[in-house]
Amino acid sequence: MKKHTLTSLLLLIFPILSQAQEMGMDERIDAAFGRATGWFVNFIFYQIPITDDISVFWVLFPLILGATYFTIYFKLINFRHFTTAIKVVSGKYDHLEGRKDHKVDVADTVFTDDGDNPDTIRVEGHSGEVSHFQALTAALSATVGLGNIAGVAIAVSIGGAGATFWMIIAGFLGMASKFVECTLGVKYRDIEADGTVYGGPMYYLRKGLNSSGLSKVLAGLFAIFCIGGSFGGGNMFQVNQAFQLIENVTGGENSFFHNKGWLFGVIMAILVGIVIIGGIKKIAKVTDKIVPFMVVIYVGASLFVLISKFNMIGDAFMAIIDGAFSPEGVAGGAVGVLVQGFRRAAFSNEAGIGSASIAHSAVKTNYAASEGLVALLEPFVDTVIVCTMTALVLIITGNVNPDNASLSDAQAILLTSSAFESVISWFPLLLSLAVVLFAFSTMISWSYYGFQAWSYLFGRNQRTEYTYKILFCIFVVIGSASSLSSVIGFSDAMIFAMMVPNMIGLVLLAPQVRNEVNRYLNAIRSTPS
Repeated sequence: MKKHTLTSLLLLIFPILSQAQEMGMDERIDAAFGRATGWFVNFIFYQIPITDDISVFWVLFPLILGATYFTIYFKLINFRHFTTAIKVVSGKYDHLEGRKDHKVDVADTVFTDDGDNPDTIRVEGHSGEVSHFQALTAALSATVGLGNIAGVAIAVSIGGAGATFWMIIAGFLGMASKFVECTLGVKYRDIEADGTVYGGPMYYLRKGLNSSGLSKVLAGLFAIFCIGGSFGGGNMFQVNQAFQLIENVTGGENSFFHNKGWLFGVIMAILVGIVIIGGIKKIAKVTDKIVPFMVVIYVGASLFVLISKFNMIGDAFMAIIDGAFSPEGVAGGAVGVLVQGFRRAAFSNEAGIGSASIAHSAVKTNYAASEGLVALLEPFVDTVIVCTMTALVLIITGNVNPDNASLSDAQAILLTSSAFESVISWFPLLLSLAVVLFAFSTMISWSYYGFQAWSYLFGRNQRTEYTYKILFCIFVVIGSASSLSSVIGFSDAMIFAMMVPNMIGLVLLAPQVRNEVNRYLNAIRSTPS
């Protein structure tokens, strides 16, 4: 499909969106949708009461308990092989990719005696589509985003400085979950004759669990949830929050973009469309430039603030430690602080959700575990580095205030912006650019996740591909021009619903991952460096 065709389709919906805004149609749609889907959202985000003041989202339990289990099961692989992961990304072990440890007749349709899958073995001789670094940045682009800026501000406002400590702990634990799901993503991926890769939980749930009835149900549910999540949390929410910030920074009611959300959405949709039409290779070429730039700029600005206030760094870390174990005057006490930290880490890095394995499955490798090791770096960058930097800036600049606990995401971004502005006067403009880039990179990566799930359900052909991509670009405009909070809330619920079938598969397939990591580590040990 030609790019100008996509542009023409977007132009056709301008008057529709403008009329909808004038008539308040989006509010009526949102209310009706909320009534129809509220039961599902309430179920996924049901909070289990712990104390009179503390309630915990039930989805946190399988995410954190699963991450802890994998950390123990794989003997602290998230710590022991951290440097190995860095060496894999840097290309130190690229010489291993020419080796083939297994040979099998690809016509076989049953598992071999050692439990391997012939489809997997065939894949191991293929180069894949993107490098380790590109796969990592593609996955990071979907997780490093508004949650690292807004979500952290809300977490430390509710839980105090101590929430930062538990956020870091949860980030380290999440590294193990990412390792497991991304190893499986490569191990059970499909590769077409033209080299196009199809992978993710849909495939390791179906093939890894021996194509039983349960496996097909779990894979189908994951695909449905992933499509819904891609349209909302990975699309509409991102562009909506980016627009609100741009409108505010450029003058609010006096801004050129005031009441022109559709225009901002069309611009973003065109840019997104240009990238996603090229598939994962085009997406990876964009993210491997945007993500390092975003992270370096954001972390660099954070370091500048910390250096400028270096005399307060010690006090900030003391506040984090004290707040983590002996909080005073913080909502919910120690349990509340722990919950806020774990919640922000889980919601930010999505470890255990399964989405990242879709991007990592496209990597060029003969060893599934090599990409699993690369993937464990993702929560480290997203949570341990970027989220922690945000928290430290907020703490040092005195912006940890329980009164901010009720802020919306857009307001929380402004809070973080003002914290940086107190030291770097021009930073709000840079942060605005960063937020737009964060939103853009998240959208293009989630478009790939959604497309992979879409193709799993509806087939692999150009018609289904362009149908999904056109719909995705239309939702970019709708998300920017409308206030469909119930739609976005439903989509967010679908993202966390992905965790249910995924975590079942991860636990059951953990032995397969252990075999893969042993195979890769043995290959490293048996060859000269």
